[in-house]
Amino acid sequence: MTQRQPRGLSADPMRQWTHLAVKTIQTMMASAQVIGHRTTKMAIAGFAPSASDQEEFTLMGQEKFEAAAESAQAMTMHLIKLNQRLWEQTSVGMVGGASAILSLAGSQTLGQSVERQTDLFNVVSESAKNLSRLAGSSVTLAHRGLRPIHAKATANAKRLGAR
Repeated sequence: MTQRQPRGLSADPMRQWTHLAVKTIQTMMASAQVIGHRTTKMAIAGFAPSASDQEEFTLMGQEKFEAAAESAQAMTMHLIKLNQRLWEQTSVGMVGGASAILSLAGSQTLGQSVERQTDLFNVVSESAKNLSRLAGSSVTLAHRGLRPIHAKATANAKRLGAR
């Protein structure tokens, strides 16, 4: 299963969070519709559900388990990749920062000092950019976790609404 960020949302955090909110609301509305349909079906079936009722009731638990497993897997894979990137960025930043500070400390002329301060500023600036990317990664994590649940809920609402 390919995991991807929603199209057109990569640069604007507000759009990312808004898109996540829309997907969450759609999931909640679809879930309410499915719960209402299935609860009514259970009440009508009573203590003697038909074979099709039993099939639908079994499907309820199975779908929840599958969606939860897919969600957990998607989020775990994202966190593993995120952890690797974070470790790489932290290592590069620490080495680059230490090197830039030592280089600045060893400056022998004003020109060297200004040049090395610029180098240190660039290392610190890159570190800030990495932190910003990390913050954006949380919305991606949420999208990946919600995607299978949203898909199941909206597909069920559509399927059960057609009956």
